[in-house]
Amino acid sequence: MHRRRLITGLLMVSPWLTGFLVLTVYPFLAALYWSFCSYDLLSEPQWVGLRNYRRLLSELVEGGTFAQALTNTAYFAIGSVLLSVVFGVALAVMLSWEVRGRAVYRTLCYLPSVVPTVAAAVLWIWLLDPQQGLVNAALETVNVPPQGWFQSTSAAALPSAWPEDHGGRIFGSKDGLLLMSLWGVGNLLVIYLAAIADIPEQLYEAAELDGAGRLRQFFHVTLPMLTPVIFFNVVMGLIQSVQAFTQIYIVSDGQGDPAGSTLTLSLHLFLSAFKDLDMGYASAMAWVLFLVVMLVTVWLFRTSRHWVHV
Repeated sequence: MHRRRLITGLLMVSPWLTGFLVLTVYPFLAALYWSFCSYDLLSEPQWVGLRNYRRLLSELVEGGTFAQALTNTAYFAIGSVLLSVVFGVALAVMLSWEVRGRAVYRTLCYLPSVVPTVAAAVLWIWLLDPQQGLVNAALETVNVPPQGWFQSTSAAALPSAWPEDHGGRIFGSKDGLLLMSLWGVGNLLVIYLAAIADIPEQLYEAAELDGAGRLRQFFHVTLPMLTPVIFFNVVMGLIQSVQAFTQIYIVSDGQGDPAGSTLTLSLHLFLSAFKDLDMGYASAMAWVLFLVVMLVTVWLFRTSRHWVHV
């Protein structure tokens, strides 16, 4: 009887189990093997040992393509996660206020996150067009020079990357990607709103009795109680930002242009594997990326005890 139930259970989960083994476990192990091989997808893999990893290390030390892609990925991941947390929490707090039409405002803030990635990328290319984009038109109304966005290699958080005479053009392609990442903040907004609704009202009442205003209540009650949710969104946002591909591929014409300023590791990996047919090098890069994300995630978990309220 027990054996019959076991067989029945295995048959019920066999579609998922087959998909997991074929689409997850096998590619995972195959990529590990290919990372030690020279493989062009057309012939049999040839074992080359650590050559692919030595190539990555050499490019990292000498400032090659891998180093550029790693820098761009770090810029995008850190910037998008920080901005999503700041804007997500700020919007959630404002949308938790008892005001007329609150449900409409919540819906409007969430709607952009359901727009398909391709459509959103095409929309942002139009919005950030240096000549006819609405964003530059809005900036000109407050006497800010038009920015280059996806046609510029400048980066607002990296002054060393600005050209000598940028003429007020500070924001470039990387910053355009960061703006695009805020388009989907509505997903995080829902989570933050649910977390705020779960905060006990007694905490606010006690803070108010102690003379705390709205600002102090935010920093001493709301923000500490949101730290577990913020931690979750930071970890998930880090993983998602490192894996971002579709929107970057579209805005950069699939090449990481201009001048490699939007070439992230995911795009570099794709081009190496399916354009240059260097699957061994791409697999080594994938494993390096996996290890980097794993180490950063472990570091976040280790440090969370110092700032996450339990």
